[in-house]
Amino acid sequence: MGHEQHGDEAHDIANRFVTARRTGEGLREYPGRIPATLGQAYAIQNAAIALDGRPVLGWKVGKIDPPFEGANRLAGPIFESVVAADGAIPDMPIFAAGFGAAEAEYLLRIGTAPPAGKLEFTIDEAKALIDAVHVGIEVASSPLPMINDLGPAVTISDFGNNNGLVIGAAIPDWRSVDIHGWPVELDINGERIGAARAADMLDGPFGAARFLFELMAARGIALTPGQWISTGAVTGVHRVLPGDTVAARFDGRLTVRCRIIA
Repeated sequence: MGHEQHGDEAHDIANRFVTARRTGEGLREYPGRIPATLGQAYAIQNAAIALDGRPVLGWKVGKIDPPFEGANRLAGPIFESVVAADGAIPDMPIFAAGFGAAEAEYLLRIGTAPPAGKLEFTIDEAKALIDAVHVGIEVASSPLPMINDLGPAVTISDFGNNNGLVIGAAIPDWRSVDIHGWPVELDINGERIGAARAADMLDGPFGAARFLFELMAARGIALTPGQWISTGAVTGVHRVLPGDTVAARFDGRLTVRCRIIA
């Protein structure tokens, strides 16, 4: 298969996903040939970002288990974010005819753009580029109901299965506190659904930042100050339906909530 043909194919698949996301329709099956490699998957994602046209406010990082092509994480763009301050409970949409989930995550804000041409980072170098850490909820949703059953390349090809970010409170003195050891809990409709610590996630939130900086350098995509990194689900990927209320609690003190709508 020639690159030109795959370029057309990538554009067609991206167009189907972007159209389905704009109209809210569900997709009964994958809209084309399933990408066989991470390279093909990110080519579809690049085409979809261009077709979508909105500014990228940040990037979600998710875990690949088991690893695929040596990668244990994936990334996708975030186009929608809402700040949930002063106990506000924002409405966050999911595709009712597709897949929807909520995840408790640490959100890192990029303060300094990674140096151009730098392809490898240590965790300390990645951490130095961050200027704020917040608690938050990633809303994962796709028009494709079985997106998570078809492997990481499919997830990557539809924006990494992201449909929004809820930005909760900032963590004061985050450079000097051990957020990895904080207990994190996620409730849906008042019922405890998940509990864990970031220490159990690969190499933690700043490892997710290092992964993203290296991936974007390899993809030739510039990251900019003010963009967010949603660093991965601490307590797991929890399915949600329209009408559900989600609350994520960090260290028993910092809570961020949202209401799921169609």
